Amino acid sequence: MKPLKQPVSVLVVIYTADLRVLLIERADKPGYWQSVTGSREGEESLAATAGREVLEETGLDVACYALSDWQQQNHYEIYEHWRHRYPPGTTHNTEHVFGLMLPAPLPVVLAPDEHLASCWLPWEEAAAKVFSPSNAEAIRQLPDRVAACVR
Repeated sequence: MKPLKQPVSVLVVIYTADLRVLLIERADKPGYWQSVTGSREGEESLAATAGREVLEETGLDVACYALSDWQQQNHYEIYEHWRHRYPPGTTHNTEHVFGLMLPAPLPVVLAPDEHLASCWLPWEEAAAKVFSPSNAEAIRQLPDRVAACVR
């Protein structure tokens, strides 16, 4: 039996300077596309959670690229069909948003028990495809975030 999840998670938007975004399709909900997500384990830092989840879900090592903490938190209600993964009575999660900029779209190695497929899309298409409103909002911020880095 898997240990219960903490209601503290990361969302990692993986993207390129030309605003292409990596999306992965959930194995437990085919048709649900998202960026990398995952719950903190133990007392690990949020950056460590982001790095671990990116490695587990894509095979990419964040140490080779530019991981940034966007200093953004989203507090939301956990979907009913996933609440059994959390301690009894847990209904809300706090998600911390990170970005990972890559030099170009790279192939990824998916965890087959977690994800079925991956794709690289222009940011507008990616924002429209993800099922999570907080994920869509983070992707919609990319043009401004990338422009701010160039200045």
